[in-house]
Amino acid sequence: MKPAMETAAEENAEQSQEKKVITRPEMEIGRYHWMYRSSRPHRYHHVPALRGNISPLGIQGCFECCIKCLGGVPYASLVATILCFSGVALFCGCGHVALTGTVSILEQHFSTTASDHALLSEVIQLMQYVIYGIASFFFLYGIILLAEGFYTTSAVKELHGEFKTTACGRCISGMFVFLTYVLGVAWLGVFGFSAVPVFMFYNIWSTCEVIKSLQTNVTVPGDQICVDIRQYGIIPWNAVPGKACGPILENICNTNEFYMSYHLFIVACAGAGATVIALIHFLMILSSNWAYLKDASKMQAYQDIKAKEEQELQDIQSRSKEQLNSYT
Repeated sequence: MKPAMETAAEENAEQSQEKKVITRPEMEIGRYHWMYRSSRPHRYHHVPALRGNISPLGIQGCFECCIKCLGGVPYASLVATILCFSGVALFCGCGHVALTGTVSILEQHFSTTASDHALLSEVIQLMQYVIYGIASFFFLYGIILLAEGFYTTSAVKELHGEFKTTACGRCISGMFVFLTYVLGVAWLGVFGFSAVPVFMFYNIWSTCEVIKSLQTNVTVPGDQICVDIRQYGIIPWNAVPGKACGPILENICNTNEFYMSYHLFIVACAGAGATVIALIHFLMILSSNWAYLKDASKMQAYQDIKAKEEQELQDIQSRSKEQLNSYT
């Protein structure tokens, strides 16, 4: 009996040792759970719902919805859009009216012959049509950039569930960066060009102030102080009279057209400067958004690889369980 009992005990010990053998898949699963503790199954506790539209945290659901919506607003893009609209509106509106007043001043006081300033009139009329196009284009472009800001903010913050970045979205953001840079350089030229009529009108105004100050001094006549518009190149040298002196120049400065055109050109120049600042602001926003989208795409690729590895480990775990069941 004794040897039989010992034999049975040895057989049971051998079976228990066979059962304790750990396979390679189990080792891989154990190593994965040790390295990535977050992959362990979580336990969720049920939280009872409260009455009304109040969430379990004690905050109203409508308030949470408003906070979520406000979190998706691209405030930097919104400020840049408002500044861009304001600058373009000032430049286009004031510039259009100021050009019309300039033509009227030239026709009445510096070039009485229509053929002398015919080319200038055509150029000014063409510039007014260009102003219409600039206003329409930047109205649409500002809305597009604002929409792109909403898209990027939503993609980065993942406010709409599975709404993620794509290669097409990143290419569009890069294209907007390049286009905004080109437009910013172009508006720098527009800003410099809009300062030219301000300089011209300032010279005329300062000359009129000199004539007014010389009226008290009889020894220096004001008739010798003149302004020749022909030297600026806007009308030909054979234009008649081409210049204004003394009291005639002072009367020109006292007209409502001169006063309005001078100040409207100043406002138009300020509007062009505001547009340049808005485009620089847009350029910074688009560059940062493009960098965020690039990082988000890398994070998305990492999450996809991690999900694939988790799926492979789950497959290994299921196969190991099937092998253990077949052994038993």
